[in-house]
Amino acid sequence: MDGVDLLLHYFPGLTERQKEQFAALLPLYQDWNAKINVISRKDMDNFYPHHVLHSLAIAKVQPFKSMAEILDVGTGGGFPGIPLAILFPDTKFHLIDSIGKKIKVVQSVADQLGLQNVRAEQVRAEQLSGEYDFVVSRAVTDLPQFVQWVRGRFSDIQYHHLRNGILYLKGGDLTAELAPFRKKVRTWDISDFFAEDYFLTKQVIYLPMK
Repeated sequence: MDGVDLLLHYFPGLTERQKEQFAALLPLYQDWNAKINVISRKDMDNFYPHHVLHSLAIAKVQPFKSMAEILDVGTGGGFPGIPLAILFPDTKFHLIDSIGKKIKVVQSVADQLGLQNVRAEQVRAEQLSGEYDFVVSRAVTDLPQFVQWVRGRFSDIQYHHLRNGILYLKGGDLTAELAPFRKKVRTWDISDFFAEDYFLTKQVIYLPMK
């Protein structure tokens, strides 16, 4: 099971439009990867589980409401932001990265998929002035450093079950990294959501910031 069938197994409520958009992701990234090494070439064989489904683990922890604004820091080629934007078409996503060629890919993919809810920008998180409900990311640095980057970027208005904060995808032994936040941080094993062996050591980390 792979591709859209894999996604449908875990997200059976996908609309026809969402299925089309998810199916279009692989050829779009294959085309871009031939020009710019956005995703490890050996990893393209596992594109849907390692990149798309991994990104969607955040949705298992906190589905986003239509009025929400989400910031994806260090989005790289568009993960987790692009898959989440497909899943939540009425939620606004701001995808940022300091590397211009990666943002070029993200904007092109969003445009070709017709994602009206995605804005891609070459900028560092520390340079932003907006406020968001959640900041998402996929292991761009250790969590204490990441918190420093995004501190002050959170709205006071609460729409969701979880309070506004960080939703972070990371794997391995996180004991030391999470120790400074042990009174507030929560973690979910992604293997509780998805059965593939790839997720055995991977987690969604949540840190409330408001």
